[in-house]
Amino acid sequence: MKKPKIIVVMPAYNAEKTLKKTHKDIPKGLVSKIILVDDGSHDKTIKIAEKLGIKTFVHPQNRGYGGNQKTCYTMALNEGADIVVMIHPDYQYDATLTEELVEPIIKGRFDIMLGSRIRTRKEALEGGMPAWKYFANRFLTITQNIILGQNLSEYHTGFRAFRKEVLKKVPFHRFSDDFVFDQEILISAIKKGYRVGEIAVPVRYFPDASSINFRRSVKYGLQTLFGLLKYILMR
Repeated sequence: MKKPKIIVVMPAYNAEKTLKKTHKDIPKGLVSKIILVDDGSHDKTIKIAEKLGIKTFVHPQNRGYGGNQKTCYTMALNEGADIVVMIHPDYQYDATLTEELVEPIIKGRFDIMLGSRIRTRKEALEGGMPAWKYFANRFLTITQNIILGQNLSEYHTGFRAFRKEVLKKVPFHRFSDDFVFDQEILISAIKKGYRVGEIAVPVRYFPDASSINFRRSVKYGLQTLFGLLKYILMR
């Protein structure tokens, strides 16, 4: 079997303090290329990425988290990726688990893989996840499972992998430029019948890791619920 071309994409914004550590953990023998898309950072993210030899694309103005991912996936597909892995460069996710994440896709068991931080409540809270985020995550995930007919432990992770066919068939350029992009792409993929699996990953919440505030989280939650309502109406 031909070895798949695996490309890692990193949507970056002010990641100078964590980019080097994240990059170091990516298994280089597995990955063909790493692409970083900088979304108008005000720190030294771009200089560090170039020093590390990472292929870098810069948005002159901040386009938002979803807008960043759109560029990431477009560039990866243009580079001929068979599997695209998204890893946040804020060191919140354990990049050493990339091989475990993509293996079920390589073996044809799943089309999308997620790195779930919700193996147990104890691990999530001891890893630094705020209690209100944990319970909001659980509420949204349970609701999504019921409506989408899945049995996942978390939909709200920034560590995920896609088979190229998913990104070619799902119209991700039509989705939001905001954080809810993460849910819109999953809802659309599930609607099209793509299989979603997951592995457990450690929880890392610390000062330098990116995290949206309470107000943005409420907006994200409401947008997610609205996306589920649209799914119900379309069904």
